[in-house]
Amino acid sequence: MRVWSLHPAHLDRIGLVAGWREGLLAQAALRRPEGGYGRHPQLERFRASTDPLAAIGAYLELLADEADARGYRFDRSRVVAPRTGDPALVDAQLVVTTGQLAYERTHLLAKLDARSPADAVRLRADPLRAHPSFVVVPGDVAAWERTHPRTARRRSRR
Repeated sequence: MRVWSLHPAHLDRIGLVAGWREGLLAQAALRRPEGGYGRHPQLERFRASTDPLAAIGAYLELLADEADARGYRFDRSRVVAPRTGDPALVDAQLVVTTGQLAYERTHLLAKLDARSPADAVRLRADPLRAHPSFVVVPGDVAAWERTHPRTARRRSRR
């Protein structure tokens, strides 16, 4: 499971669609934590929020906004707790570190270099931004992230 902390605009088409699918999987895991992905390390940050389902709902809604901007259609009815109020305002209660963002950028660039070189060039030129659901704080790669070289190598083949 990869729930990107990066802004959805950084993702290519494949990454955006996969992010939506993974976000829906995360939502299901948060609803039923006793299941297979219920204890997945990436869900720690959502479980730490005051309302995990609202947090993943806002995350998914913002992915759907990016899909809309690109002319794609994501089925918003699948979001269990959609955000309410002004869509431009996000109650960013999730935290991501600068080190985690940098790690994810490197991880995404490895994928883009292989499947979408033009998007890799664009990502290298763009200023690094976080998904709007996250507040960025200084720090290292998240403790839950698996940064072992063999694991990273296996993941980049996906």
